[in-house]
Amino acid sequence: MDVWLASLSGVESRATAERMIVAGLVLVDGARRPKSYRLEAGDAVSVVLLERPALVAEPVTFDVWYEDEHLVVVDKPAGIVTHPAGSRVSGTLVNGLLALGAAGGDESRPGIVHRLDRDTSGLLVVARSEEAHTRLQELIRRRSVTRRYTALVRGVPRSRTGRIEAPIGRDRTDRLRRSLDTTTPREAITHFEVTERLGMRSLLDVTLETGRTHQIRVHLEAIGLPVCGDSLYGVAGDLGLSRQFLHARSLAFVHPFTGVDVAVESPLPDDLVVALERAREDAE
Repeated sequence: MDVWLASLSGVESRATAERMIVAGLVLVDGARRPKSYRLEAGDAVSVVLLERPALVAEPVTFDVWYEDEHLVVVDKPAGIVTHPAGSRVSGTLVNGLLALGAAGGDESRPGIVHRLDRDTSGLLVVARSEEAHTRLQELIRRRSVTRRYTALVRGVPRSRTGRIEAPIGRDRTDRLRRSLDTTTPREAITHFEVTERLGMRSLLDVTLETGRTHQIRVHLEAIGLPVCGDSLYGVAGDLGLSRQFLHARSLAFVHPFTGVDVAVESPLPDDLVVALERAREDAE
């Protein structure tokens, strides 16, 4: 039932659908049912959709590295949520993007075709029209957008390069976490390469082939390489960090309208530069 509910206009995700079911906003033949209930032909489903406050443009600080009439590539700072979710409707990157003409797709997250975790910094490509959103989504679906990250991890990989292929989904016991131990597995593939050995830490160049929630953090923890500073999957406060050492540093794709190659790089933020120097000092 939660899968079906999430497909409705006005329900932004399965997580939202589940909250609605738990709150009693969804009834089948007048009775409450669990999210796992399998809908059958003839079921009468009533859904109460709560009115969502309208999105309002707000001043949100971020850098713009590329823009044209169709799309814009922005650099999201750590600590900012990509788009509204649940009761949060302000202070997100989307609120700041409205002034740049972000458009297309879900009305609660106009222009968004992929996202970054709140405490992950770096590059995002954003659509400026419905057609641009459709074409960018197709590039993402075909895995034609190259997304490269810089990650500092605890531990040393057994090889200089690696490919992690392991389905992930919401953890069976902890709803805040994603993991390999899940009842809702989705294909997830991550590539990494060691760029610098720092004692018992390693600096990695990570490339996403798929884009699941928390994918890099989950995959690296699964092979014994938790991201430094990650309070959910690693060691909080490592190297004085107040967030995970993960930065979306590079974005490359063929422009869906002009056919021109677009390649954008983002420098490492100051807090990660400081942490990296500390790691180098520790390794001496």
